[in-house]
Amino acid sequence: MKYKYILPIIASSLMILSSCDDNLMEWGKDPEHGEVTGAELPLALVEKISRYEPLKNYSDFSLGNGIGISLYMSDANYRKIVNENFDEVTPGYEMKHGAMVNAKGEINFTNVDAFIAATKSAGLKVFGHTLVWHSNQNASYLNGIIAPTVIPGSSGTNVLDLAPIKNGTFTGWARNNPGKGITTVANSGLTSSSAAIQLASSATSSLAYNLQLTSPNVPIVTGHNYEISFYIKSDIAGKGRISFNASLNAQYPYKDWMNTGTGTEAFATTSSWQQVKIKLAPGDFKAGSTTFQFNLDLGYLPNVTYLIDANTLAVVDLDAAIGPVNLVANGNFNSGITGWSRANGATDALSAGTGASNVYEGSGSMKVVNATSDAANQWKTQIQTTFTSALVAGKNYTISYMIRSEAAGSVRCSTTPSSLANYQPDELTSTTWKQLEWKFTAKGGETGFGFDLGRAAGTYYIDNVLVTDGSSSGTGPTAPITIEKTDAEKTKIIGDAMTNWISKMMTHYKTGVFSWDVVNEPMKEDGTLRNGTEGDTATDYFSWVKYLGKDYAVSAFKLARQYGNATDKLFINDYNLESRLDKCDGLIEYVKYIESKGATVDGIGTQMHIGLTTDKDKIVQMFQKLAASGKLIKISELDIRLGTATPTVVQQASQAEMYQYVIDMYKKHIPAAQQYGITIWGVSDNSKEHEYWLPNESPNLWDANYVRKHAYKGTADGLAGKDVSLGFSGELVKP
Repeated sequence: MKYKYILPIIASSLMILSSCDDNLMEWGKDPEHGEVTGAELPLALVEKISRYEPLKNYSDFSLGNGIGISLYMSDANYRKIVNENFDEVTPGYEMKHGAMVNAKGEINFTNVDAFIAATKSAGLKVFGHTLVWHSNQNASYLNGIIAPTVIPGSSGTNVLDLAPIKNGTFTGWARNNPGKGITTVANSGLTSSSAAIQLASSATSSLAYNLQLTSPNVPIVTGHNYEISFYIKSDIAGKGRISFNASLNAQYPYKDWMNTGTGTEAFATTSSWQQVKIKLAPGDFKAGSTTFQFNLDLGYLPNVTYLIDANTLAVVDLDAAIGPVNLVANGNFNSGITGWSRANGATDALSAGTGASNVYEGSGSMKVVNATSDAANQWKTQIQTTFTSALVAGKNYTISYMIRSEAAGSVRCSTTPSSLANYQPDELTSTTWKQLEWKFTAKGGETGFGFDLGRAAGTYYIDNVLVTDGSSSGTGPTAPITIEKTDAEKTKIIGDAMTNWISKMMTHYKTGVFSWDVVNEPMKEDGTLRNGTEGDTATDYFSWVKYLGKDYAVSAFKLARQYGNATDKLFINDYNLESRLDKCDGLIEYVKYIESKGATVDGIGTQMHIGLTTDKDKIVQMFQKLAASGKLIKISELDIRLGTATPTVVQQASQAEMYQYVIDMYKKHIPAAQQYGITIWGVSDNSKEHEYWLPNESPNLWDANYVRKHAYKGTADGLAGKDVSLGFSGELVKP
């Protein structure tokens, strides 16, 4: 189960869990541990429990504990309990994809490496948890790598008239050497609706100009720089170049037009779209030239068919004064975020955005991190700037910007000062760059505006902010192009991401971790496989099965085996198996399916986050079903909650009885050869352990002051198979 965050499913009526209070160890008197723990146990019972040995001394199988790495490394009392009482530890959160993978897909092993070294020196094994799950993933990264590709529009006006290309007449263009044909093909460009120029070389084609399309005359403004660009691909590996008429000092591009450093005049093409972009400086043109023409020369190789996207073929005058006048001094953030600041007491992070996925265009963006959600007070996270001049009453203005967020979010703009505020309706944001536009009529005297991001917590990136009253010094740039990835492309990308993650984790920890939860929580409550449409909106949610299908677990187990050790124990793990026997059946059937596809599953983990009202008969039936699978069986995340942080003596006794019952039934119904072991989820009821997981609860074996609870005795007696305290000698203190 999730350690760092609370799972919504735990709130279901099936999961009414419980817990109990404990006894005082000498070091438990530390003033740091003074939390209220509920009703005190009778002194005779306290003394009995204090005389028990560490839990692992009573166990014939691996006894584990689900822990927080940071607590283990920083809290001596917590660490002492873990080291003394358990054989194995399972990091609750820190070994998961969301904790270890950064925005670039890189894995940071530092914290876990230090933890494994510390536990190894204490004689503890580490159980890897978990490789593939739908929660606690770096969903921003995973969604980002399958997000649509956004190709920025041209940085200036396209001086080419593309109408003859798009309508197929090629008026003004010369098909000098057409090879097998130069035509326009609909719906074959970068997007499903864009046209492409198709150029097919002949069977005898061998020279660049054997397949040639020549542009119309392009006007030259003295002293201006130009850029030619387009997207191209070919059915098989191809080769092309751009050549020019006599207006250029080098008619053919003998210099390295492609900036590859090779000095070659040609570029290669493949079956994937790639951009060709070259720049022409004023010195490249012959003196007195007023126009130039360029040739697309694709005749190097025979029997190759090329496609050039018609929407992206452009010649741009880079020095033309174009586009609307921007009333914001710094709207592209290429030189930082000067001119923008937090307002209204906002304390949320404001910085420059970096990284390819976090910058829409150019070299920078503005990054805003909003830590809390407040749907009624968007202004509590507000980033403002000033206009270059105050707005004029009655005049129409447009504010447009590009925005993306690391998870689903919300944004609006508002003008300042507040007495003259105009408000944009709330707009939704996502992991994909989106252009938003807001038109409004000025009241007169507005001096600036801000982005209000307080509605939804998250990280936002903003770029290309434009505020205009409609006045212009030329024609604006061409629009951006958004290219959706196909389902097949998404499957390949996510499959590669899984391979990268599992292979690196298994390889890195090959000598330190020898048992793993490979797949976590694959089943729905009715025993059918999750399919990724369950609608979880958590920011760390990512469904592998949605993109890889039913065999996602097959791939995960094969990868774990391939890159790990042949003797590693590989588990599949799920919850509510004791309350939903149909779910238990479905998980067992899925294991059979995984193995029918050539993978090997060594064990099944049943989490058992339960309570005092959990049906004991169903617990027995679950263990019987799991035993019949023939697999190693592990109770992987056992805790028993009571519904309160201050339980009564009676509740504590009931909790102790339930812990003992679960262990008794595990030992009775799971054959010894199939008993991998039991992991207790968490150490104590201390609030530090329950900030996210079961807050205001008491589910563990030590109380909030790290004192052994009645549940400690129940657990020890279950492990030992008897009431250990019956063998104690000496007089016990009477209550």
